[in-house]
Amino acid sequence: MTDLDTASKTDTPATAAPPEPTPARRWWTLLRPWLPLVALVVFLFVPYLRLEIPGIFDGPLNSPGTLQLLALCLVYGGLAAGYDLLYGRTGMLSFGHALYFAAGVYGTDILITKAGLPLWQAAPFALVGGATLAALIGAIALRTAGIAFAMVTLAFAQVGAILVARDFGGLTGGEEGLPLDVSGLPAFFVGVANTYNLYWLALAYLALVVFVVHRVSSSPTGRVLAGLRDDERRIGVLGLDPYRFKLVAFTLSGTLAAAGGIVYTLLVSGASPHITSSELTLSLLVMVVLGGPGTRWGPVIGGMLYMYLDHRLTAFGTSSAVEALPGFLSAPLSQPLFVLGTVFILAVYFFPGGLASLAGRLGPLLRLIPNRRR
Repeated sequence: MTDLDTASKTDTPATAAPPEPTPARRWWTLLRPWLPLVALVVFLFVPYLRLEIPGIFDGPLNSPGTLQLLALCLVYGGLAAGYDLLYGRTGMLSFGHALYFAAGVYGTDILITKAGLPLWQAAPFALVGGATLAALIGAIALRTAGIAFAMVTLAFAQVGAILVARDFGGLTGGEEGLPLDVSGLPAFFVGVANTYNLYWLALAYLALVVFVVHRVSSSPTGRVLAGLRDDERRIGVLGLDPYRFKLVAFTLSGTLAAAGGIVYTLLVSGASPHITSSELTLSLLVMVVLGGPGTRWGPVIGGMLYMYLDHRLTAFGTSSAVEALPGFLSAPLSQPLFVLGTVFILAVYFFPGGLASLAGRLGPLLRLIPNRRR
C-alpha cells in the first residue's frame, strides 16, 4: 500500500453517525402513542375536580356552568372532526353541513316534544333521518363539482333554514325555537345536578367521532378518499368510481353531524333556528382550518377552541375592563366575531397548517435550546 493510499484513507472523513436521542426525546417517543388515552382519562375525571382556573372559567371545573361549556366544546370538536372527513380528507367544500346537524337537533326535539316518543326511540329515528337526508342530498349534489357543488349544498341548507323559520307544519316553533319536553328524557339527563352525565355523553360523542374518522382514514377507503382529494382523475383511471366513494364520505359525515345534533339537543334543552344558518357551516370551516385540515387532532382542537372563545369573548366584550378603554378600542373588542376573526387571521398567517403544525414548527427551535446551553 502506497503512502498516497494511506493518506487518502486517513483524510477521508467517516460518515457521521446520527446523534443519539436525548432521554427526554426517548420518553416522548414512548409516551406519544398513549397521549390520546391520557387525555381521555383526564377529561373523564373533570367532573370530580374542584380546581378553579381564574380568568379561564367562572367557577370550579365541576360546576354545572363550566361542565356545560366544556360539553359544548366537546360537541363542536366532534362536529369539526366529522366535517374534516368531508373537507380536509376528501377535498369537498360543503356549505350545507349545518343542515344535518339541525336534522339531529330538530328531529330529536320534535319526536320527543310533539310525537311523545321517549329518548331511546327518538334518537335512533333522528339519526337515521339525518343519515337518509345526507344520502339523498349527496346523491344530487355530487353530480356537480367545485363551486357548483358548494352552491348546491348551500341551496339545500337554505331551504331547510326557511322551513324551520316559517314553522313548517307547526313543528319547529319558528323563530322562537322549540323547547324540549324533558318528560321524555331519562331522569339522569334532567336537572342541573345531572350536568355531569351530559358532559360524559358529549365526551363519548367526541371519542366516537374521532374513532370513526381515524378508522376510515386508515382504511383502504380512506386512502381512496385521500386520492380523490389530491387527484380525482387518477382514481377514475384506476377503475374506481369516485362518485360512490364521495357519497360514502358525504353520508358518513352528515350522520356524524346528526349524532352531534342529538347530544346538543340534550345539552341546551331545545332547538333554535340559528343552528340552521349557513353561519354554522362557515364556523365549522373556520374550526377545521384553524386546527389543521386533514390532521387527526387539529379539527378537534380547532372546534373546541373556537367554541370556547365564542362563549368567553361575549363575557369579555361586556366586561368593565373593555368598557373602560377608549371608544376606538372598546367598540371592536366588544364584538366577539371581530376578535374571533382577528385570531383566525393571525393563526392562518403565522401557522398556515393550523394549530396542528405548531409542534412541527416549534420542535426544531426547542431542540436547539439544549445545544445552546452546552
